Amino acid sequence: MRHSQLRAFHYVAAHGGFSRAAEALFLTQPAVSEQVRKLEQAHDVLLFHRERKRVRLTETGEHLFLLTKQLFEVEQRIADYMSETRAAVEGELRIVADSAHHVMDLLGQFRRRYPGVTVSLRGGNTEDILAELRSYNAEIGVIGDAPSGSDIEMLDLGETAIIAFAARGLLADPDAGLTLAEAAAYPLILREAGSKTRASLEEEAARQGVTITPAIVAEGREAVREMVASGAGIGFVSLAEFGHDTRLVQIPLNGADIRMRETIVHLSQRREVRVIRAFMEFARPGRAAPRSVTPRA
Repeated sequence: MRHSQLRAFHYVAAHGGFSRAAEALFLTQPAVSEQVRKLEQAHDVLLFHRERKRVRLTETGEHLFLLTKQLFEVEQRIADYMSETRAAVEGELRIVADSAHHVMDLLGQFRRRYPGVTVSLRGGNTEDILAELRSYNAEIGVIGDAPSGSDIEMLDLGETAIIAFAARGLLADPDAGLTLAEAAAYPLILREAGSKTRASLEEEAARQGVTITPAIVAEGREAVREMVASGAGIGFVSLAEFGHDTRLVQIPLNGADIRMRETIVHLSQRREVRVIRAFMEFARPGRAAPRSVTPRA
């Protein structure tokens, strides 16, 4: 007894005819008729009275139809259960971010929605992040600006201004701000090569004809923050990442409008990985329109 034969019988009984059963099964009528014939032949029973353009169940057919109703109801329940199980998102989501600030709130909400997902978060610059994604060492990246390459899909998080910052007391009047030329007279603490913040700063300085020479190159944003907090010099950061550190003060950059976009990215060929798809779908509906944050006056 084959499943296809029972299915053909059930649909003929349920729909009251071979033609309608064939339409429901997306098969030809002869194919459905053949499946029912083989079932009857294999068990030496008559399941339908064929009466011109209509069919009628025999007593044996009535009993079998009751059983197939139960069978296909259970089959549907199994399908529903497996579908629900498949929809449950579990596993590991590895995120590499040039700044965790932009995804912290999102991650908390995502974990509450998908408690079966273990999230790991580590830092890196743009080059590191793209390399990790392409090496399958991470699922999601958060980087500045849109990357080049057709292998990357992205979701824009908006933009913020880049500002200077220093230890409290280093400048007499930090609120007055500095031009890039004035800032260059101080010891500068910059991120490592590959940092989008540093690249954006250097591009604007070159446009203005200002030479930016780091006194200290620090690996990572937190290292820059601690060096600046020690009074070693001036650093640069996007306004959204400045945070609340009483040791530090913001310094507007006068005559320079340097902006930093933040973008969630993943490999295009991994878009159907369940945990990636869930994260991107979760991030997209709740995100605001691209925002613009300007320095404090």
